[in-house]
Amino acid sequence: ETAEFSWTALLALAHFMYLLVGATIFQILEREAESNNRNHFQLEKLNFLTNYTCLDGPALEKFVQVILDAWEKGVNPSGNSTNPSNWDFSSSFFFAGTVVTTIGYGNLSPSTVSGQVFCVFYALCGIPLNLAFLKQLGKCLTVHLGRLERGMVPVKIVEAVAVSVFLLVGSLLFLVIPPMLFSYVEDWTFGEGFYFAFITLSTIGFGDYVVGNDPDKEYISLYRSLAGVWIIFALGWLALILNMGGRIMEMCKAVIKAAFMSHFNYIIPYVFIHSFDAFSENLQYK
Repeated sequence: ETAEFSWTALLALAHFMYLLVGATIFQILEREAESNNRNHFQLEKLNFLTNYTCLDGPALEKFVQVILDAWEKGVNPSGNSTNPSNWDFSSSFFFAGTVVTTIGYGNLSPSTVSGQVFCVFYALCGIPLNLAFLKQLGKCLTVHLGRLERGMVPVKIVEAVAVSVFLLVGSLLFLVIPPMLFSYVEDWTFGEGFYFAFITLSTIGFGDYVVGNDPDKEYISLYRSLAGVWIIFALGWLALILNMGGRIMEMCKAVIKAAFMSHFNYIIPYVFIHSFDAFSENLQYK
């Protein structure tokens, strides 16, 4: 029980320290850029009012609010009314995938009451179904990996090779090739494409980068649907990777616990024996 409590306390401390370090680094990296962007935006508004004297400050603020409201409702304010719909079948399929996977980019959400009510019940049923599917997909992948252990090569070597191949092939299929395709279609850099892929597959889903969201581009009809399929299967691969990580954590926990117990079992007899020797010497002296 003592070892279990120590491990829990250690994990809690590490988790809290990790959050503190992350908060500090994000503040250092992003706060100055945010301040510069805010100042730049205010300067652009002043220049706009200077060039277009027919507008005053309150009118401009009202127009900016209209733009923000449109953006929050999923309408891209750039372009015109001929922009592709956010609720065609491909986009709706992509949105459904982000709901059941709990990614939730935030760039698109139901605006009608009926759509919001349906989204609640759809998520209540879809999220457990998605978790069950990912769990079963992980089991299938584990079974295929286990079949590689049947052979003349020692099991440990086969496991190491199988895991390495699984990581390499999965990384290529889900974390290298898709960002390259996204960067080509969306005119992103590879770093931006990889960032989108990782933020998506980790189900963080900031919404700052979303595929098929540029009104100036003509996408194929199944583009966002294919992206949704990629998300589902990539999440299955990532779930197995996280499961392996959990096993490694359990192994580390067992090693730490064994080391603690062996050290504890050594200290107690050592103290007892030396205390007994000292007591015996004291009796002989008397």
